[in-house]
Amino acid sequence: MAEQQIPAGQLNIEISEEVAEGQYANLVIITHSHAEFVIDFVNVMPGTPKSKVKSRLILTPQHAKRFMKALSENVVRFEAANGKIQDLEEVQVPMNFGGPTAQA
Repeated sequence: MAEQQIPAGQLNIEISEEVAEGQYANLVIITHSHAEFVIDFVNVMPGTPKSKVKSRLILTPQHAKRFMKALSENVVRFEAANGKIQDLEEVQVPMNFGGPTAQA
């Protein structure tokens, strides 16, 4: 059986069944250094004092900016097709995220 040739400029991307199921997140924590952006996706359940990071993306600053632009463009397209997305009330998240509290 001959291998299928991929035309120049195209990328063949595969996804496993496990990854295709996805992870639900209702909180995103973004941190960065001079070399990378770290994006943690968390599922916080009401009344539960502890939550775990469900997925983490680590991006270069250039890829983080491209990701921000792509997400922004997709929100604009979504709102054009479905109407304005209503912001939820501001959620207060403790800044220690369950870890030790800093002391001076």
